[in-house]
Amino acid sequence: MAADSVTSSSLELEKYRALLEVSKAIGSHHDLSELFHALSQPLHRLVRFEFMALILYDAECKSTRLHILAASRPTSAKTGMEFQDEDTPAGLVVETQKPLVVADVESETRFPTILDLLREHGVKSFCLLPLTTAQRRVGALGFGCMQSGAYTEADVEFMQQVASQVAVAVDNALNYERTAAYQRQLASERDRLQFLLEVNNALVSNLELRELFSAISACLERVLRHDYTSLALYEASSQKLRLQALEFPGGKGIIHEEMLLPVEGTPAGKAFTTREPVLLNRADLGQLHPEVLRVADAEGLESVCCVPLIRGDRVLGTLNVASRRDHAFTVDDLDLLNHVGNQVAIAIENALAYRQIAELKNKLAEEKLYLEDEIRTQYNFEEIIGESAALKRILNQVETVAPTGSTVLIQGETGTGKELIARAIHSLSDRHERTFVKINCAAIPTGLLESELFGHEKGAFTGAISQKIGRFELAHGGTLFLDEVGDIPLEIQPKLLRVLQEQEFERLGATRTIRVDVRIVAATNRDLSKMVEERQFRSDLYYRLNVFPIVVPPLRERPEDIPILVRYFAQRLARRMNKHIETIPSDAMRALTLYPWPGNIRELENFIERAVILSKGSKLEIPLSELKNSEEAFSAETMTLEEAERRHILQALNETKWVIGGPRGAAARLGMKRTTLHSRMQKLGITRPSA
Repeated sequence: MAADSVTSSSLELEKYRALLEVSKAIGSHHDLSELFHALSQPLHRLVRFEFMALILYDAECKSTRLHILAASRPTSAKTGMEFQDEDTPAGLVVETQKPLVVADVESETRFPTILDLLREHGVKSFCLLPLTTAQRRVGALGFGCMQSGAYTEADVEFMQQVASQVAVAVDNALNYERTAAYQRQLASERDRLQFLLEVNNALVSNLELRELFSAISACLERVLRHDYTSLALYEASSQKLRLQALEFPGGKGIIHEEMLLPVEGTPAGKAFTTREPVLLNRADLGQLHPEVLRVADAEGLESVCCVPLIRGDRVLGTLNVASRRDHAFTVDDLDLLNHVGNQVAIAIENALAYRQIAELKNKLAEEKLYLEDEIRTQYNFEEIIGESAALKRILNQVETVAPTGSTVLIQGETGTGKELIARAIHSLSDRHERTFVKINCAAIPTGLLESELFGHEKGAFTGAISQKIGRFELAHGGTLFLDEVGDIPLEIQPKLLRVLQEQEFERLGATRTIRVDVRIVAATNRDLSKMVEERQFRSDLYYRLNVFPIVVPPLRERPEDIPILVRYFAQRLARRMNKHIETIPSDAMRALTLYPWPGNIRELENFIERAVILSKGSKLEIPLSELKNSEEAFSAETMTLEEAERRHILQALNETKWVIGGPRGAAARLGMKRTTLHSRMQKLGITRPSA
């Protein structure tokens, strides 16, 4: 009797010690898995079990879930398994709040699903105790043993004491996990908002597209693990996406800025057309266009994420990231990138508007300076003066070609008024309300001509301290007059040919292609066909310029216009000098008409200006002594008009090597029909000299 008392006292003492160890373990472990591992040792000394389980109760779903399973042998049972309350031991224990002891699993008929699982693992008996706190029903604590009848009333009483402590610990741990999860969620949301704020600050402080993209890329590097970032904007002219900016430090150069991406068969194109974010992993890349897949393979890209940049009903392009790791991006990453895309779309729209405004501002500034320079320039004519057949033929050609928009090549000697013809073509065309821009290709040094034509970016070459708009951009929508086109260096001619053919070019130091709508009117006093033969001028450029040739005759071939021009210049210059010129001596007019004027109309205007300066009265005092071949001019005072005409026709015949018909024949030069020229030659006794 005394021995039984000692044994009972020792057992009670051991239980108290075990409860103290349970209490100590509960106080030192917040992690439930670690807690159950710590509980196993003291409980094994007092309770027989091979399996110990924590089963949590979900009041909303009316279900139980296996949260922790501590087993001394392998088991197929997995944590996370869920069961409905009906027909489960844990559900019964939670509902009744009473312990459940099954002494013999084999003879038990309730809970068929659970019992089959227990039998599979050789469990002969088990005990479940409710885990309940003052606030709620937490779940159940279960013990399973490989022996039948393993749990006595004393064991159940002891395990209830353990369960009451464990319930509080489990509830605290779950609250701790929920709090930690909520804090992580708050931290994540805080980081997300902080990131979006940084992105917003970066966007509002950058209006240049390239700087804007660099700021976006720097922000993304801190929150997304990726190897590639790009910005693709839709280009209506090509109906493709153009890579405006790219960050790909480890790239091989296969993907590069200004690269055009087809809309069909590309991740960016899919995001652009569907207006939805696109997330592709390695297994999805096979859906892409074969060429796109080849590029992805060559660059080693395994994951791609693209989001559309949407403003209102317009999709500007896409923001894209990629990685060399498969499944590198999560749905959360895609959602975050999509939020960034919404902000970026606003910034891109502003940047594009800023770029357009800046370009228009620069263009207007350049155009203003150009027009001021034009105002300061003294034109040879305010209007075309003359009544000769040759001049009328030229004007008919101008009226014919002006409305067509075709390229015109004006040929003629220096001083014949080629620029005036070019302006007439522009004025009679549909472009007359837009700018007429001229450039003298012979007057600009070779090293600067390309910059003058096409413009340059800041830093493109030494001395390029700012961006410059070229003449082609200034002439957009209007006409560009290339004077002395024969003096364009060979190395610049291919770029000029490209503009003529494709209406696009790049500024010096830039990669962005600029498209323009410009009509070209070129002029030269050189024989371009001969230059082509001598390989001084590209043949393809010559043919592209020589679409509609106009040959302006020299003044010596239109002597009937000289008196009209003399009167016009005398009146205009006299008004400017506040003089009154009423008469021009007939002998002086005759001498002026007979003089060959090698400098053409420009020489005539300058000569008349000197005459007006020298005139002291109302009569124009012509300094005939200054005329070249003046002796010949004076000896010809008695020359009849018929003799002058004969001389004029002979000169045209000699210059055309006695070719009468055709576009380059003497008749065309003289502005008359071939039959009319034959008739005049017969009347004047002009015959071809024998060989």
